[in-house]
Order: sequence, then structure tokens, then C-alpha cells
Amino acid sequence: MADTVSPSLPKPLSQRRNRLIGIALMCGALLCFSCLDATAKWVNRSVDPMVTVWARYMSAALLTFLVINPRTQPGALRTRRLPLQLIRSSLLLASTLCNFFALKYLQLVETQSIIFATPLLVALLASPLLGERVGWQRLTAIAVGFVGILVITRPGLGTMHPAALLSLAGSVAYAFYNIVTRMLASSDPTATTTLYSSVAGILFVTPVLPWIWTTPSSPLVWFLLATTGFYGAFGHWLLVLAHARAPAAILAPFIYSQIFWMLALGYILFGDWPDSWTFVGAGIVIASGLYLLSRERVKPRQPETPS
Repeated sequence: MADTVSPSLPKPLSQRRNRLIGIALMCGALLCFSCLDATAKWVNRSVDPMVTVWARYMSAALLTFLVINPRTQPGALRTRRLPLQLIRSSLLLASTLCNFFALKYLQLVETQSIIFATPLLVALLASPLLGERVGWQRLTAIAVGFVGILVITRPGLGTMHPAALLSLAGSVAYAFYNIVTRMLASSDPTATTTLYSSVAGILFVTPVLPWIWTTPSSPLVWFLLATTGFYGAFGHWLLVLAHARAPAAILAPFIYSQIFWMLALGYILFGDWPDSWTFVGAGIVIASGLYLLSRERVKPRQPETPS
């Protein structure tokens, strides 16, 4: 009797342990992404933001090529949908450019609060572009989320820097990037898509360097520029490990914990503290995003209605 029961006992414990490890890895990834944004904001005081973007892509590509390259994975650059890969890479570059330029003028928490609109935009775009059904409850949550964005930016009141529009444009680009990534998932392997993102970013930005190049003022700035790629690459690696340990539905809500990292880094490094309206708006956006996630989690459990 004991022999038949004992093998099944460790399974729930192992599952719980894996989920906890996955959550910890997810939080580590979000810390890396927060450090990336904080580093970009810091070095943008010394160099052109376009130089920061180039450094982020170059250092990340060098790290990526150590693991994924045509030698270790033959045919890694072979794609079935080259135009879609180029569109995806362009959207990621546009999102990065908008975010890094916005960081020059906005607080870390302000940019992150606006970027939290991305899941709302993805849910809205999924209907016309992917054919996913969007019910009235999801549409209501999306509308409430955009009210939160209006609370943060307060257009027409002159309280937010115009760079907030750049941050919003970056969120739109990143939402389309997520949609195109879903489209590519069925045709190209992850390694191929990752390589194209790295290579395309370098090819697009490098030609304009002679016109915007600013020589870093100190070895510290050089070092920080190099770390931008590390934070990005290491963060994405932790993200992959997290999803290997725990289901996406468990990990997704923790995305919003990044606001605490951004708040802490913004205060420690730059002495920034958002006003009360930014907190209110961020709370509205996060609440609507969490509601959308909850709808996605209960949707598969709902019984089908007879036609």
C-alpha cells in the first residue's frame, strides 16, 4: 500500500517547487529589464539615445551568437517568412527607439506605466489580425485600461512631457511586435526569430552612427553601454527558463511587479518620485490588465454553448 502511494506524493510538491522557481526566475527577468531601462536613462545623459540603442543591440547580439549561430545550429538563419521576420524586427527596433528616447525625459515609473498598456493593445488587435474573439467584458477592460493611460499622461493639461507620446508609440509598436511573433511561432523556430531580431537591429542602426555618434565621456559610460545588451539577453534567458518551470497563466500577473523595481531604481538613481495621479493611472492599467489575464485563465474552463 505504501509503495503505491509514495511515488505520487512528491509530484504536487515538485510542481509547487517548480512554480516557485519559475516565479523567482520571472522576477529576476523583470529586474534585468528594469536595470536595462535604468541604465539607458543614465547613459542617455552622456550620449545620443540612438547610440544607446546600437550598443544594446550590438552587445546582445554578441552574447546571442555565442549560443545561437549557423555553426551551433545549422540553418538558424533560414526562414519561411522573411518579410514577416523583417517586419517583426523593425517593430522591435521602433519600440526600443521610442522607449529609450522617452526615458531621456520621463521617469522610469512613467514609461513603465504606459508600457503596461501593451497587453491591452494586444487583446484589442488580436481580433482583427488573429481572428480571436473579443467579448464585451474584455472590451470594457481594455477601455478602462486606456482611461488609466489618460490619467497618467493627462493630455492637454501640460503636466506630462510630450515624450509620453513616444512611450505610447513604443507600446503600440511592441503590441504589433507581439502579434507578429505569434504569427511566426507556427512557421519559424525561436532560434531563427531571435537571430533575426539581433541582426536586423544592428543593420538598421549602424548606417546612421556617423551622424549621431557621441563618444562616451568616461570608462564607466562605456561599461554601462556594454551592460545594456547583457541585461536584455540575460533577462530574456531567465524568461525562457521561467516559462519552462511554470505555466504562463501563473507567471503573467507577476509582469506588473516590475513597477516596484522601476520605482526603487528611479528613486535611488535619479531621485524621482511620481505624483499621485501617476500611481492612480498605473493602478487602473494594472487592474484592467489583471482582469484580462483572469478572463484568459477561466475561458478554457467555460463549457461550450450549443449552437
